[in-house]
Amino acid sequence: MKNALLSLLLTSFLTALTTQSHATDTYIGQISSDEEAGLLYMREEEKLARDVYLTLYDRWEVNIFENIAKSEQTHTETIKSLLDKYALPDPVLDDSIGIFTDYHFTELYVALTDAGSESYEEALRVGIQIEELDIRDIAEKISKVENNPDIVEVYENLMKGSRNHLRSFWRLFEENNLVYEPQYISEEEFYEIVNSPME
Repeated sequence: MKNALLSLLLTSFLTALTTQSHATDTYIGQISSDEEAGLLYMREEEKLARDVYLTLYDRWEVNIFENIAKSEQTHTETIKSLLDKYALPDPVLDDSIGIFTDYHFTELYVALTDAGSESYEEALRVGIQIEELDIRDIAEKISKVENNPDIVEVYENLMKGSRNHLRSFWRLFEENNLVYEPQYISEEEFYEIVNSPME
């Protein structure tokens, strides 16, 4: 029941963000409003992943959460460098764990950490869900980039990181004989990723 509620919250959250992010195809300097919205979104989404993993590491003291949190820190800093390059406002006004400018991220942080705190197995499930969401969201953001190869390059690196994180969580998931049904990317894409080597 709790997994169903979490899934519903995640879906509602993504729908709300998608609605908010449908900007018109205008340009702000060298960046379109769609590209700007994507960078602002990804800055907080990468922070969300970091914050959830740090919280779950404190709860379970399993290295995968701490290690991937460090990677997510690098990801959010990389997005920050693009915000600086294009003179965009940074939505991360307070870098404390669980603090976000967009209250939807705050709600999602609470839901994910609550779910992941129930058991180690649920924590692994949360890790898989986050990476699955990242892969879907990054693909969507790439599709809206027009003439900025630097943004595409950053997104592609984030995507590679998310695929590797998914593989890492999946390995532990399988070791514990757990069952997972992909929710945010297709089954075909999911299993193609987890059954392929680290990049």
